[in-house]
Amino acid sequence: MANCDILIVGGGIAGASLGAELARSARVLLIDAEPACGYHSTGRSAAFWLESYGGPQVAMLTSASRKQLDEGGFLSPRGAVHISRQGPAELPDSVDSRPVDREELERIVPGIRAEWRNGLFEPGCADIDVAGLHAFYLAGARKAGGEIRTGARFARARRSGGCWHVTLEDGSTFAAGIIVDAAGAWADPVAEACGVQPLGIAPKRRTMVQLRVGRSGLKELPLVSDSEGTFYFRGEGDRSIWLSPHDEIDTDPCDAAPEEIDVALAIDRFEQVVDWPVEAVERKWAGLRSFASDRLPVYGFDPREPAFYWCAGQGGFGIQTAPAAAKLAAALLLGDKPDECVEAIDPEIFSPARFG
Repeated sequence: MANCDILIVGGGIAGASLGAELARSARVLLIDAEPACGYHSTGRSAAFWLESYGGPQVAMLTSASRKQLDEGGFLSPRGAVHISRQGPAELPDSVDSRPVDREELERIVPGIRAEWRNGLFEPGCADIDVAGLHAFYLAGARKAGGEIRTGARFARARRSGGCWHVTLEDGSTFAAGIIVDAAGAWADPVAEACGVQPLGIAPKRRTMVQLRVGRSGLKELPLVSDSEGTFYFRGEGDRSIWLSPHDEIDTDPCDAAPEEIDVALAIDRFEQVVDWPVEAVERKWAGLRSFASDRLPVYGFDPREPAFYWCAGQGGFGIQTAPAAAKLAAALLLGDKPDECVEAIDPEIFSPARFG
């Protein structure tokens, strides 16, 4: 007899949100290798709800998540302005946006350099309380009867007798009916440790920098990004911003750390946008984002191993899509009718079977 119906490997936002949904209907055990859940990606995210990010398929999950994020008090209005040097930036028709001329750009981003002539304002962009949302899902999983173990590093699993026989690196063993691979950057290694063919989930490093600059009144500065996807920054404090060079550096799964060349690149790109003097680098960090080859998330049972469930490849949009993605993934796993917020979304878009 299995010790749990469903084992979730990975306690970031993907595993936590799915765990909260599944624990209402099944015996769920969620394990994470680190002392605290969400250490590598979720806990390092500068997340915002941005409907235009991730393409039209991801936008369906983003839009379907907005109501729950709003009602839970996890969003703070921010707004976003997408700027360009030449022609106007382009966003999908479904995204609420309006053109911004040079005069308005100067009001939104004082000190913006002259070559940035055009922009689109996306009013729906909002900051996400990542820590609050993640804690909400972990607490929800526990309240529904789920168990969460940290410092529990997955080693291997083999299926026999109708269940998975799981071994952790400390030598402890237990049995599980279904394994959910929500291991983020480690999704492919976890699959291989179960004898399941990997999907090519690729970890990529993203650099973030907090700068103190010689201009005040920046706390409410909208998210500013360029149409070519080479940087973004937003207000953090009265004289500080969060900045990224929008990098995606191929890496092995690891405890990511920023490299000086990427910090310097971020600052260089920032200085080409505004005339604000950079006074200090106050913080710098890096996190991991993981993508499938088509840059869409993967939700569904493995086509060759029907007791192995993929919940991986959330890229940089895993937090803004978490409420809807968890409901969709839980319905698929349990064979239930999907929640009304995702009933119009075709789950085959995200199926691992698409990789053949």
